[in-house]
Amino acid sequence: MKERIKVAYVGCGRRGYGVLNKCFSQMVDVDIVAICDRFDSCLEKAKNIIVEHGKPAPAMITKEYQDVLDNPEVEAVILMTGWDERPTMAKRALLAGKYTAIEVGCSATLEECYDLIDTYEKTGVPLMMLENCCYGRREMMALNMRDQGVFGEIVHCTGAYAHYLNKVELFKDLHDDESNTEVTHYRLKHYIEKNRENYPTHALGPISKVLGLNRGNRMVSLMSVASKAAGLKQYARDNFGEDSKYAKIDYKQGDIITTVITCANGETIHLTLDTTLPRAYYSRNFGVRGTKGLYTEERKMAWVEGMEEIEEVTSNEKEFYEKYDHPIHVEYESLQEKRGGHGGLDWLVCRAFVESVKNGTNTPIDAYDSVLWMAIGALSEESIRTGRSVEVPDFTRGKWEHREPPVLGKYCLDRVCEDPDTKLFPDAQ
Repeated sequence: MKERIKVAYVGCGRRGYGVLNKCFSQMVDVDIVAICDRFDSCLEKAKNIIVEHGKPAPAMITKEYQDVLDNPEVEAVILMTGWDERPTMAKRALLAGKYTAIEVGCSATLEECYDLIDTYEKTGVPLMMLENCCYGRREMMALNMRDQGVFGEIVHCTGAYAHYLNKVELFKDLHDDESNTEVTHYRLKHYIEKNRENYPTHALGPISKVLGLNRGNRMVSLMSVASKAAGLKQYARDNFGEDSKYAKIDYKQGDIITTVITCANGETIHLTLDTTLPRAYYSRNFGVRGTKGLYTEERKMAWVEGMEEIEEVTSNEKEFYEKYDHPIHVEYESLQEKRGGHGGLDWLVCRAFVESVKNGTNTPIDAYDSVLWMAIGALSEESIRTGRSVEVPDFTRGKWEHREPPVLGKYCLDRVCEDPDTKLFPDAQ
């Protein structure tokens, strides 16, 4: 096992900077030898936070991504760019022999997904989507409950990305600076041009692991439907005026996207995308239904056969944490110091990647997982366009039935593992 690894960090915008600041720049066993972004101001800000955390100033690369890949020091590349660039950049990183981490998101086309999996199989270089919600406390508790047979035979799972994005992201540029006339965030372009389930992985990642997808199970078919697109236009009218540029756009993205997925072992998955209509709270609506019990995030409760029926639904999540909390979160909650954004989820997923690079093993979210989740956008777009169910490709090419055993260890997502020797915060324990 390597004591330290050298990484290149590509994409230093809002999300990229946040993960760099709260995670990678604080890891004592990670040397950030190069940072890359098209904007000098983003690079300068990223360099400063790395130096403030006591690390040497990295090489700053503004234009030529290939310079990152040609650097023999770089062992791993972390891609935090916008959605559009990631598949091609990830392919190039794999071909260069670099462990590759990509931020969450979908591919534009299925061809990009096939190209990535072909490259992975050609090179054998690990690819990992940094899907932080796979390491969420309730999601990992559900994994533990599954392993202990609490749910019985799992039949159905639910998930959502329900997050009102109009002010906090899609039109954030205009709200932050009233002199702005243009939105620069890449997501709005997608809402203008595409109609699809564009952000499924926060829900689908944990569900995939609970259902054993790509390891003894697989997605078979997908059906998506979209509501009309009214929320963005109304928001623009109300906030920027009837005559504003953004009030006159005919957005293609439906306000509510509903997707139903069937699996080879008979389970169904229900996903909802809900980001452009006013809502009172954020939710991933994570839920698991089995023959012996259930968990539902919306009620923050679990119920198993043998318990008394609940007339008035109240949260009992804490009681179930006491009994079924995943070992990672038992350890995390016991520590006085907390690190990483989103309640530690970012730290955990980033450490999972780092430990894989240090150990020279495959990643707990592997290339087959990553590419399958990336494909949902294009598949849902086709289903909405045609009004028909579509087949979900088997990117494993039949290997899902008899995959090699997963890499066991602290961050394993295929089964619950005890691993006290691998520390969450190597410098503090």
